[in-house]
Amino acid sequence: MGEHIGFIGLGRMGSAMAGRLLDAGHTLTVFDVSEPAVAAFVARGAARAASPKEVADAAEVVIASLPSPAIVQETALGASGAIHGAMVRTFIDVSTTGPAVAGILAKALGEKGIVSLDAPVSGGVKGAREGTVAVMVGGPKASFDALSPILSVIGKLFYMGEAPGSGQTMKLVNNLLSLTAIAITAEGMAMGQKAGLDPKLMIDVLNVSTGSNSATRDKWPRSVLPRSFDYGFATGLSLKDVRLCLEEAEAMGVPMVVGSGVRQLLSITYQLYGPDSDFTEMAKVVEGWAGLDPKPAG
Repeated sequence: MGEHIGFIGLGRMGSAMAGRLLDAGHTLTVFDVSEPAVAAFVARGAARAASPKEVADAAEVVIASLPSPAIVQETALGASGAIHGAMVRTFIDVSTTGPAVAGILAKALGEKGIVSLDAPVSGGVKGAREGTVAVMVGGPKASFDALSPILSVIGKLFYMGEAPGSGQTMKLVNNLLSLTAIAITAEGMAMGQKAGLDPKLMIDVLNVSTGSNSATRDKWPRSVLPRSFDYGFATGLSLKDVRLCLEEAEAMGVPMVVGSGVRQLLSITYQLYGPDSDFTEMAKVVEGWAGLDPKPAG
């Protein structure tokens, strides 16, 4: 028999993860600011809550998948936040919020007897649907062990350590490397194309050479070469993640020379194409600077 789980945040990633929990036989009580998102889950048998507190009144385990650190903090600790729920015993944040917010949540929730786990995920919407995302967990080991059967429905588990924010730190490092791969691939590809090389052939060569990376293997074939720019992750969220990473690194005394360049390119992409543009549109920015014809392929 499944557990009763509260789920807050039914966006693209959240709805995919919540859907897997339903399919695995768990009972859900859900909340989102989008009524259509909630209605879709109610139609599948989930119970509706009117606030994060109501979710935490109904379930001992509450999972949050939300777009920004400020929203996560308000959802957990605000006036109608999960911290005020009568049933909640564990709050799991699968968002990318950074270790500082993870520490704030752990302290405030802990004072109310609620365990906080930071468990950000990586692998995109497709990975969330298929349950193949990496789940990077920080927090008490005993709680991680107890909740592993639930979290393993979402993806592949990696226990990063007891310290609050351990999972968040790992996620920020991952996202920095992922975004850097897009940025540097955009520059290399623009150079080759301006010299007259065929972009598809370039990708074929890179993917059997030492320049291979996540952007050449996946993002260019899927979203850049076809000119669809629809990989599925927003420029605004990407910029948020790399800013968080650089802020944390600066506080720790870790220089991020390359990361600073990636943040700047993302910021320019944000200004040119907007927060809801796809992060692969970084390639269009570099192509434009290089004077390449931006017309669609084919």
